[in-house]
Amino acid sequence: MALTAGIVGLPNVGKSTLFNAITQAGAESANYPFCTIDPNVGIVEVPDARLQKLTELVQPKKTVPTAFEFTDIAGIVKGASKGEGLGNKFLSHIREVDAICQVVRCFADENITHVSGKVDPISDIETINLELILADMETVEKRIGRVEKLAKQKDKESMAEFEVLSLLREAFEAEKPARSVEFTEDQLKIAKHLHLLTIKPVLYVANVSEEEVANPSENEYVQQVREYAAKENAQVIVICAKIEEEIAELEGEEREMFLQELGIEESGLDQLIRAAYSLLGLATYFTAGVQEVRAWTFKKGMKAPQCAGIIHSDFERGFIRAETVSFDDLVAAGSYQAAKEAGKVRLEGKDYEVKDGDVMHFRFNV
Repeated sequence: MALTAGIVGLPNVGKSTLFNAITQAGAESANYPFCTIDPNVGIVEVPDARLQKLTELVQPKKTVPTAFEFTDIAGIVKGASKGEGLGNKFLSHIREVDAICQVVRCFADENITHVSGKVDPISDIETINLELILADMETVEKRIGRVEKLAKQKDKESMAEFEVLSLLREAFEAEKPARSVEFTEDQLKIAKHLHLLTIKPVLYVANVSEEEVANPSENEYVQQVREYAAKENAQVIVICAKIEEEIAELEGEEREMFLQELGIEESGLDQLIRAAYSLLGLATYFTAGVQEVRAWTFKKGMKAPQCAGIIHSDFERGFIRAETVSFDDLVAAGSYQAAKEAGKVRLEGKDYEVKDGDVMHFRFNV
């Protein structure tokens, strides 16, 4: 699943430091299906405790986690929608990603200059959001001029699109993003065809100091970001980008000890990966055999043949059925054979909607 989350932020908020942590914690390239990777794309493994449990049960020759992409997007300044700074590059990069992770500075440090002279996370968020809204407004205005004439001639498709464009223009005039508009299912399909920047799902990454990472609730800036995010049902992940860079260089017990010393259960990067994965409506199914235990990413709502096609197009083309057991049932039974004897292994057909945590074996014939 080649879906990617873009990391955006104003200068000096910790965006580059966080991206460095992502690239240092990168997935092993041998396990990733693309051999050439853009310098501004970081590939990370999706943390999943279930994979370790399956490995213990099956004892395979190798274990392969699923991976996820983050894109480092050119820095933004006020006026980006008019091409200021690297504005055009910034907007074109955002068009290419599927979700936005906005890094917000929530720490004071007189050695690191803030672009507007003071730490103000809400102002930072609004600066970026407004630039995206202005770019989208331009898209809508161009389109509305073409569609309005046809809508007046009672062309049904144009009338439906004009209604959507009018709702969007109203939202943008109130400085609200496209994702805040309550569309019907049909209207949402029309809106998605416009490829708007502000329709993409967003999560906010509050970057705090090393001293505050264990108790972010005491940070007034984090509270402000959480209150802002709550208004648009967005999630907030709290990290210390500087610490994440250090954690990314550690492995195993050394990593665990470092986290314990900091008083945190898991790294902020692990939380960010999982949150971005979920934001995009992604889930994981597993294949488990003596040769390999592997996690596979799929889009929620996909049917069994489509999920089989993620492994190989032949699997989808010649799909017969999928032997399926839920992760919980397999672990409770203790082995695949025991799960089978307990009647927990099901034979699922072409209409089966794959669930997160399914352990699957595909039967196909080409």
